[in-house]
Amino acid sequence: MTPDPHSGDAPSRTTPAGPEQPEPEQPRPGETGSSKVAADDTGSRQGSSQGSPSRRSATKESGGGLAHLVREVAIVGITALVISFLIKTFLVQAFWIPSGSMEQTLVFGDRVMVSKIQAGPTELERGDIAVFQDPGGWLPQRIEVDRGPLLNGTVDALEFVGLAPAGDGDHLIKRVIGTSGDRVVCCDDQGRVTVNDEPLEETYLFPGDEPSLEQFDIVVPPDSFWMMGDHRSNSRDSRANDDGTGTGGAVPAADVVGQALVLVWPLDRFDWFDRPADVFGDVPVAQEGS
Repeated sequence: MTPDPHSGDAPSRTTPAGPEQPEPEQPRPGETGSSKVAADDTGSRQGSSQGSPSRRSATKESGGGLAHLVREVAIVGITALVISFLIKTFLVQAFWIPSGSMEQTLVFGDRVMVSKIQAGPTELERGDIAVFQDPGGWLPQRIEVDRGPLLNGTVDALEFVGLAPAGDGDHLIKRVIGTSGDRVVCCDDQGRVTVNDEPLEETYLFPGDEPSLEQFDIVVPPDSFWMMGDHRSNSRDSRANDDGTGTGGAVPAADVVGQALVLVWPLDRFDWFDRPADVFGDVPVAQEGS
């Protein structure tokens, strides 16, 4: 008997057990299967062109860091200039020596630091080296050096804030020989300058110089100083500007900038200026009405 191919005895095909698989979504009429892929690809290109959030954040932080650095440098620079200006105005100022009138204590081109605090240890006394403004007519007419607009402005600005030493303006530097009320005379029988009748052994004088070739006998006016250079034969000081009374040659205290404390440049000449007590230590106090 031939088996019937359509009978129930024919082997049947089975599907493995498991969840039902969804049937693939059929495209709608007029819509191709690649349309979704094209849309996704367009979004990807747009995202690439705009950059990722992390990349935009890094760029922003980089720009912000540079601006912060520039701001910090500007603040530090301005603060330093202000501090320098205040120090120069109220505490100390640098000056350079434009002549040989104080040789050999100071020579041309030396840089000194000058204290502007005239009280206590830095109050001017006999023997101190002082910087002062021209009381009037001591200096010849100044010839301005033209370095060009840019360099002139730069030098003036640096001097103004105290970063460059002041020099050949209207300032002079000399040694205090007499203070208010002192009688200063040149000279005694041995050719020495005397202060309140006490002769001075001036160890700081330029080698070979006499204490003074000009004769004078004056009393220093109140709130004033009698100033003389250490290189007496090369110094136009109180002697050359006096009228014989002491009034014309004395430097008013109001014109004094301050006391020279230290020679800072050149380095091989670095030195602190000590008050020469051995020269003025025996000078008595000025007698009233002397």
